[in-house]
Amino acid sequence: MTKQTTSLYMLLVEDQLNIALNISDYMEEKGHVFDFASQGKQGLEMALEHHYDLIILDLNLPVMDGLEVCRQLREKSNWHIPILMLTARDSIEDKVSGFTVGADDYLTKPFSLQELEVRCLALSRRYLLQTSDILTLGPLSLDRKRKTVTRSGQLLDLHSMGFRILTVLAEAYPQVVSRSVLSQKIWGDDPTESDAMRSHIYQLRCVLDKPFDFPLLKTVHGVGFTLDVTDEK
Repeated sequence: MTKQTTSLYMLLVEDQLNIALNISDYMEEKGHVFDFASQGKQGLEMALEHHYDLIILDLNLPVMDGLEVCRQLREKSNWHIPILMLTARDSIEDKVSGFTVGADDYLTKPFSLQELEVRCLALSRRYLLQTSDILTLGPLSLDRKRKTVTRSGQLLDLHSMGFRILTVLAEAYPQVVSRSVLSQKIWGDDPTESDAMRSHIYQLRCVLDKPFDFPLLKTVHGVGFTLDVTDEK
């Protein structure tokens, strides 16, 4: 058997003992290290106390459900911990809810343990890429140090506000960023009028998408904004 070359330190928040044991037995055999919580509030406290590489979070949890755990973790943590949600809920609405509160990926039950590990490794690699100066998503390359953006190798003439908005969306990819969260990250506790946000989003679209064949900036109606790099060849 080939030994796992990348070892992750993970927190598993799952109230069904048989599922938790199956996951931990498989992953520990691959060389990963696990902490375990059986209810939401306990999982949140552990996530805030330790620096995990990744959290596997069930949605249906006692005391505090997975959505609330994820939401509070994103508000209280000083760093972005990759979160993969595990749940029996598989509707689009459930997935949008998970991404909206800050989940990075979503896997529905029943699932393959092999796929779970692959998803975890991919999330970990993506997080490491996103913490470097250069953030690359498909054709989009964002240099946080130089504050420049290229698409398909073409330098984009973005104003500072457009760069800030795009950075928030790129760092959150593939989750949806709500208008309120985007506004808070851009303007802090001094929010501006909705017309100002609408104007900045329009200007960003004109530079980021209008000259190209496919739009990258997508509106999720009633929720917020996200990037979609899947259509780019």
